[in-house]
Amino acid sequence: MTQEPPFQVQIVPVTPFQQNCSIIRAANGDAAVIDPGGEVDRIEEAAKAMDATIKKIWLTHGHLDHASGAMELKRRTGAPIEGAHEEEVFWLSQIAEQSKRFGIGNEGENVVPDRWLDDGDTVEIGGVVFDVYFTPGHTPGHVIFHQKDARLAFVGDVLFKGSIGRTDFPRGDHATLIRSITEKLWPLGNDTRFVPGHGPLSTFGEERRSNAFVADHVLAGG
Repeated sequence: MTQEPPFQVQIVPVTPFQQNCSIIRAANGDAAVIDPGGEVDRIEEAAKAMDATIKKIWLTHGHLDHASGAMELKRRTGAPIEGAHEEEVFWLSQIAEQSKRFGIGNEGENVVPDRWLDDGDTVEIGGVVFDVYFTPGHTPGHVIFHQKDARLAFVGDVLFKGSIGRTDFPRGDHATLIRSITEKLWPLGNDTRFVPGHGPLSTFGEERRSNAFVADHVLAGG
């Protein structure tokens, strides 16, 4: 997927969970990587193919398929890790344990971010600014990144095409997730496209129309 200037986006599915790691390349060649869940070699190769220099690492949340490769990518590039919200230390501090539990081996590594993010913060790459929204529910410290001029959001595991994030993990909460979707995502506009943590892209408008969990008519009980 390629955006119009001032930035391009390359989605690199990583890990056995096929998590959508996104590389955002600004016009000056600087790049941010969202959710490097693993396969750091592949991420670096994709960035090289874009003629992009990785300068930032942004995390939506701390599940192993989204954050396992963050510390290794930081070591290789010197890029600081920004995100998620401080509540996400709950998951970021147990990535290594979770990786062994899921049979991924020793690739997963606990993450210590250089900067925690909160609602109303911004992150920036190559002069392109993204707004940060705090969207708990799937995990306690989940955030999303929104670029208003491009009308594009990176929503991690909050929302998917036709589905929503799981809330049966520790510190997940279904009602909180629904509030995050309706109070933080929907106001960004029906024509806003989003990159979910897994699977194909969609728009908020399409999900409000057809999503079996959060379509307007579903939440209205009709």
